[in-house]
Amino acid sequence: MNQNQTHKRRVAKPPWLKRRLPTGPTYEKVRALLNKSRLHTVCQEARCPNLWECFSRQTATFLIMGPCCTRNCRFCNVAHGQPSGPPDSGEPVRVAQAVKNLGLRYVVITSVTRDDLPDGGAGIFAKTIKEIRAKMPSTLMEVLIPDFQGNEDALQTVIEAHPHVLNHNLETVPRLYPRVRPEADYERSLLLLKRVTNYQPSILTKSGLMLGLGEFPDEVEKTLQDLLDSGCSLLTLGQYLQPTREHLKVERFVPPEEFDDWKKAALKMGFSEVASGPLVRSSYRARDLYQNLTRTRLNQKCLPQKH
Repeated sequence: MNQNQTHKRRVAKPPWLKRRLPTGPTYEKVRALLNKSRLHTVCQEARCPNLWECFSRQTATFLIMGPCCTRNCRFCNVAHGQPSGPPDSGEPVRVAQAVKNLGLRYVVITSVTRDDLPDGGAGIFAKTIKEIRAKMPSTLMEVLIPDFQGNEDALQTVIEAHPHVLNHNLETVPRLYPRVRPEADYERSLLLLKRVTNYQPSILTKSGLMLGLGEFPDEVEKTLQDLLDSGCSLLTLGQYLQPTREHLKVERFVPPEEFDDWKKAALKMGFSEVASGPLVRSSYRARDLYQNLTRTRLNQKCLPQKH
């Protein structure tokens, strides 16, 4: 093997990132329904390592507004380019019907970034929330939204639809933004989360980071503090995995015990709930994270008050 071939070969994944892929009738049911409904999931488009598990648990993160993103983040496997047309106006109804057919009690809705649209697609998010609520009034909803290029009115549109959780990922520390997220802006993302808390405190805010891109511990700690200062209460931390050789390489595989340490540190800093582990993704077991927080808050309300 020559030097170039050695350089191009990806480092083998450590054993803690290898897992069995559960399949079965439930997995096939979800996959078939999504295909029949002409719906996309970020689970499939981004090659999420938890796809088989989530489908088998009858959960999925719906990817609305098409499979083509107007940005080209160096970590993401979702196709990028100029979308071929406006969003499908019938998609929100099909998503709601899929939620009903699957009997989902907690649903995550995300999208590609649509910088080609005046509102960044905020109206489609709002319509999707409303359609799901009409068909499944008790279903809890989390939205994972882009930054809408800082458009405050667009954000307000989503807030007024009142999802239970609003998620917007920082993804990495500010120093790495030019390399990892060249079309995003760290301060703009923090401002988005802060606006949600200011406008509608009853909506829980959530964000996530990938580790293994070359960040330093003190940078991670500072970023977590920035999130807390913005009002963020739910946090996810996971390992970055290189989707293809054209994407950023993994600088380091973070061991599970280090993720455990970060979870303890984040909770001590003030986050209400934290999911942290090599295979954690922003919507992985999102229902559990939400329910843990609401259960904790309910218990706190039931405690006798000190006088």
